[in-house]
Order: sequence, then C-alpha cells, then structure tokens
Amino acid sequence: MKKLLATALGLSFGLTSLSAMAADDVTLQLKWVTQAQFAGYYVALDKGFYEDADLNVTINPGGPDVAPPQVIAGGGADVIVDWMPSALASREKGVPLVNIAQPFAKSGMMLTCLKETGVESPDDFPGRTLGVWFFGNEYPFLSWMSKLGIPTDGSDKGVTVLKQGFNVDPLIQKQADCISTMTYNEYWQVIDAGISADDLKVFKYEDQGVATLEDGLYVLEDNLKDPAFVDKMARFVDASMKGWMWAKENPQDAAMIVLDNDMTGAQTEKHQVRMMTEVAKLLGDSGALDEAAYQRTVDSLLSGGSDPVITKKPEGAWTHAVTDKSAM
Repeated sequence: MKKLLATALGLSFGLTSLSAMAADDVTLQLKWVTQAQFAGYYVALDKGFYEDADLNVTINPGGPDVAPPQVIAGGGADVIVDWMPSALASREKGVPLVNIAQPFAKSGMMLTCLKETGVESPDDFPGRTLGVWFFGNEYPFLSWMSKLGIPTDGSDKGVTVLKQGFNVDPLIQKQADCISTMTYNEYWQVIDAGISADDLKVFKYEDQGVATLEDGLYVLEDNLKDPAFVDKMARFVDASMKGWMWAKENPQDAAMIVLDNDMTGAQTEKHQVRMMTEVAKLLGDSGALDEAAYQRTVDSLLSGGSDPVITKKPEGAWTHAVTDKSAM
C-alpha cells in the first residue's frame, strides 16, 4: 500500500512538473505565402530558438485570400505579420491592432517601369497606367500620389490604376507602364522574365520619402493588459530576432530552411536565396519600433487629401512594452 502511495505521489509530482514546464503556445499568422520574407520565424522554429524560450510556435502561411487582421480578430492567431498602413487602417475600422515589434526597419516597396515607356521621374506619371496591389497594399501608393498631387482617377492629369495581381504580367505584357514590385521578390521575377536591369527604371518608396513600415508584428490591444501575455510575446520577439540575425548571416542555409517548410513546392532555391539576401538589407537590429519611422508612416497615411488612408492620428497603436522586456 505504501509502495502504491509512493508511486501515485511520484506520478502526481511528475505530472505537476511537466505541467509547470509546458511551453506556451503561440500562433503566428504570416502576411503572405511561405518564403524568405519570413525566414527569421522559420529559422527560429528550425533552430530551436522558440523551444529554448519555452514556446510552442505554429506558423500559418498567408495568401491572396488571407487577411491577417481578420484572422487575429477571429481568434485564429496570437500575433500577425502585417504592413503598418494596413494595420492602422484596420485599427481605425475597429480591429484594435497594436505594433509590438518592427523587424523590418526599411521598406522594400518599389514602382518598376520599362524605360521604353519614357518614364524617367514622377513628373512623367500623369497619363500613365500604373499597376498597384490592393488588399491593403495600395495605401502607400495612394499616399505617394496624394503627396505628388496626382489624381488616381484615370484623368489626363492623373494616372490610371490597374489593379495588379500578385505577379508581374502587366509589365511583361505591356498592359502597364509601371508595376508594384518588392526589392526582394517581384523585381527579380521581371529580371528572370528576360528583361535587363538596364531596361528598367525603379522608384524606391524609401528614396521618394514616402516609405511606410512593412512586416511588423501586431497583437490585439486587450491582450497586452495581461502581464503573462506580454512576457510570452517578449520571448517570442526575442527568439524571432535571433532567427532573423541568424538568417542574415546565413542566407543560403536560411533559404533552405524556408524551402523545407514550403508545403506547396512552388518556391525555388535560386529565388529564395536571392530573396533572403535582399530581405537582410531591410532588417533592423533589435526589432524595436523606431518612433520617427512610425511618425513618418502616420504622416504619409494622413496626407491623402479628400481620401486619406486614416482620418485621424492613431492613439495607442504601438508599444515598446514587449521589446523593452526582450533581451535583443
């Protein structure tokens, strides 16, 4: 009887210990499909950085039919990757998103034009057809056009906006003079299609002074009232940034980790290595949001004239509470 009691007590103690050691679950919703744009998170998972932080992380890829703000609002994720224009617009519409970290310090967004169209500067935009991504990605473009004073109504003094799919076909097929591209993705698809870099004119949003923050980490505001959640997110951000720094130093290996997690088989090693190399140029060191970059983004979004992306200065849309607790 004593032996049975001791065994039962031992089992109980063992279960209690396991329970105390159980890792915290975190579900991350990506903005787009599995690719090197999100390499840091896959590296952190693969290299055990999340496990070392007592986290059990699930990474859900996105796609053209996935809106991260809707996913987190519906309880499908604890934290999402989103562009700040989309996140702030969602916040104003009632989804209380808060930026807790900003791994990407610079924008990779560009407008890429065929030189043969004669577009040499933004002064040449009026009368042209420009390919623009929507689903929340149109906000930086609309802010830029507003700053330039160029209507987007297709008038003679304005531009015709072509709702661009997530490909480069409009430029290849010459349906548009310029299209939206990212430094790490679609630009290289244009190159791979046989168009020389010498035949292209690119306008980086960073260079035009209208860059808005991309690929930040966002959570729901109410969750930040829970100290345990803040602690969990601090460990998540810390481990994620370790993943990003490792990926930055090891782009080839990071790309292979991404490929191992691509269940679609759609990605190629050449493209992912190139993407990782370009993404590395956009990363910050700590993941902490830069207040000046935040303010620049807000100012850009508020400058939309009669149709601004957001209509008032956001309140409580970001916090350093998480990154202040992070070890990075």
